[in-house]
Amino acid sequence: MKLTVDRDRCEGYGFCEQAAPSLLRLDDDGEVELLTDLLRPSDISSAEAATRACPVAALRVVEQ
Repeated sequence: MKLTVDRDRCEGYGFCEQAAPSLLRLDDDGEVELLTDLLRPSDISSAEAATRACPVAALRVVEQ
C-alpha cells in the first residue's frame, strides 16, 4: 500500500497531520509533506484516517 498526495488539491488545513502525525506533516509553507509513502501494515489505518480527514480529498491510499 502507498499513500499519495495531490499537491494541487491540498489547501494546508492540517487535519491529515492531526490524524496521522507519523506519516504526514505540514511544512513551513503549509503544504503537506509525506514522511513516508510506503505504508507498513500498522500504518494503514492511520493513513486511511488521514484521507478521510482531508476536506479537499488530496490524499489517497492505493495499492502498489
